[in-house]
Amino acid sequence: MGAHDEQPTDRQLAGLMHADLLVIGSGIAGLTAALHAARSVDVLLVTKAELAEGSTRYAQGGIAGAVDPSDTVAEHEQDTLAAGAGLCDAEAVRVLCDEGPAAIAHLIDRGVAFDRAGVRESAGGLDVAGDLEPADGLGSGIGAGRSPYALGLEGAHSRPRILRAGGDATGRAIEEVLVDAVHDRATESSSSTTGGSLALREHMTLVDLLVDGGRVVGAELMAADGTRLAVRAPATLLATGGAGQLFSHTTNPAVSTGDGIAAAWRAGAAVEDLEFYQFHPTALAAPGSFLISEAVRGEGAVLRDEHGRRFLPALDPRAELAPRDVVARAIAQVMAAQDGRPVFLDATSIGADQLRERFPTIDAAVRGAGVDWGSEPVPVTPAAHYWMGGIRTDLDGRTTLPGLLAAGECARTGVHGANRLASNSLLEGAVFGARAGATAVEQVRATASAALPVAAAALPVAAAALPVTGTALPIAPRGAGCAASPYTALPAHHAPVDAAVPAGSDPRPGPSPAPGPGASERWTRAELQELLWSHAGLLRTGEQLDAAAAQLASWGDPDPASCTTVAELEDRNLLHLARLLIAHALARPGSVGAHHRLDDPRHLATQGPADNQGHAEARGRTDAHELVGAPTSALSADSEPAQEALAC
Repeated sequence: MGAHDEQPTDRQLAGLMHADLLVIGSGIAGLTAALHAARSVDVLLVTKAELAEGSTRYAQGGIAGAVDPSDTVAEHEQDTLAAGAGLCDAEAVRVLCDEGPAAIAHLIDRGVAFDRAGVRESAGGLDVAGDLEPADGLGSGIGAGRSPYALGLEGAHSRPRILRAGGDATGRAIEEVLVDAVHDRATESSSSTTGGSLALREHMTLVDLLVDGGRVVGAELMAADGTRLAVRAPATLLATGGAGQLFSHTTNPAVSTGDGIAAAWRAGAAVEDLEFYQFHPTALAAPGSFLISEAVRGEGAVLRDEHGRRFLPALDPRAELAPRDVVARAIAQVMAAQDGRPVFLDATSIGADQLRERFPTIDAAVRGAGVDWGSEPVPVTPAAHYWMGGIRTDLDGRTTLPGLLAAGECARTGVHGANRLASNSLLEGAVFGARAGATAVEQVRATASAALPVAAAALPVAAAALPVTGTALPIAPRGAGCAASPYTALPAHHAPVDAAVPAGSDPRPGPSPAPGPGASERWTRAELQELLWSHAGLLRTGEQLDAAAAQLASWGDPDPASCTTVAELEDRNLLHLARLLIAHALARPGSVGAHHRLDDPRHLATQGPADNQGHAEARGRTDAHELVGAPTSALSADSEPAQEALAC
């Protein structure tokens, strides 16, 4: 790392620090925001692990954008809205797709070498002006003539528009370029006395946000050795990613424990759409749940049951390229009908050489698991992948708490609705990370006391001052599948600040995710993960969710004051988020997008008495379409096949 190794140690940081902007998280959103803001203000960027560790690094498929002249922003918008099942915020989608091409061009300008047509890996050093430059504004595609980039096709996209790097290592390529840029900016800052600056601190975990007079004024952090540190800042930006570690099977890295979402909720920020967790349809059915990109299906791979039969064409005309929620549920139901055994991804038609060339990372992982996928199918199963919900923000990253912004997977911007369109997540991080960074600069400049020192004793201690349960379900579920109940106003501290938050949902207290009286039962993370997987996974029922809520309420909350390890802080966050996810899922009895209720009243109303009593497999059904579209009783909450399917 060279000069980067000269950063101060965590123990030297003990005490109180100041910054204009505190950015927590180092994925594409956090790095983009920090780089943007550091041109104007003093930024402190902290991250729980190493700077390059996080979900961005593991993103395989690519980044979506209307970069080909034959493509349009309007078409990308339409595909995004369709995948979101009617619950996207149209204006947020417009911003994402309209500003996406420029965000991609900016990544290229920084040095991201996206694969060119006919060449898997570019030599780098791209001339942005000649290769990928906005033409006639952001809304008309990029460049003249045909795009020089190898654009891929993924599920629910109407045309190829996915830019990739290194075949199937897009996230890693982007992360490496942004990390290098951050290190370079930090080095420049150490020798410059003008303009903004950027300081880095790795292995610093968020404990809680510091709140003073209803405004976020920084955060309490903990180093790997248990040392606590308070950072005072007029603007704090959360970019902490998702919470795949809620589930026993996930494609997410170990650091994805929802720290930012949990801390924001405890501080009083509104959270929304937490019932919508996307399960990637095709993770390798082996320890580690290695993700097999949707791009493999875009290249022609198909899904088959254990008898070798394709089952998706009978369900959806888009077959293997249907939205992820459709494909994942179909796989789960077919697995249930075959006693929980995995389905198979058949990529043999692509050929071994092309698979090795196009998907080098996946090729190594699959072959490492003992599967020659050029000549035999790969066993796959769904796994928790991406949280559409999160901290409620407006189009510029503002949350409902003054002084707090959010971007990336931890933010609920409204672009994903009930189901994220493939390869829109990296784009969201780039577009809204830049917007949040710009907004943070505005907030810092508007805060007269930004650089004033504050005595450590004057800082509120978040862990002691904030109720451990936060505010239950501050935002109501929207659209299809919602319970019809009167709505009441939010508590005053949830009123939008700085700017209006996106319209489209009404505040509602809803069911409480709080622990029960005297809750003290000991529990482990593995128990929580298995509970969420079996009771709040791909297929859910009210009975399962009620049982999970009761179990979670009986478990004691870790005392943040006594937590001395990162794992203890993570467990606290996972428990709070598990309760919230269950509460949001219970508040939406109907199915929509990634939230699928087997006891959806609308679905049950269409079934006859016989359908609601017998199991599909007991009636001898073998047709794939019937299995995929089976009534709820075919995968009842207590049925052994259903439990095995969801535990695979």
